Amino acid sequence: MAAKTLTLMFSLILIGMLFVTTWASLERNVFAAARDLMTDRWFVATLADAYCGFLTFYAWLAWRECCWGRRLGWFVAIMLLGNIAMASYVLLQVWKLRHDFSVEKLLIGRSK
Repeated sequence: MAAKTLTLMFSLILIGMLFVTTWASLERNVFAAARDLMTDRWFVATLADAYCGFLTFYAWLAWRECCWGRRLGWFVAIMLLGNIAMASYVLLQVWKLRHDFSVEKLLIGRSK
């Protein structure tokens, strides 16, 4: 049950983020938007909050992953893609544990 719930939840996050990112990109380039928005303190605070969340998630991921190459690759992906990368990581981990899934193994298990 938990695996199906997590798969549904993180699939919806991934789909939602891909949709909203594509939708926003069709209006204007992210770099052009950032140039305009960086003068807004609430934008900067929201961006800082998001990246602190990305680093918090990455700390868990880095503990789980034994290979430095994977750690580095996921770090880059998270810093560039944010919740798209994070949702993808969780979906991959749930998929890897599909026959032996438990929330405990997902949260405190180490990847091989």
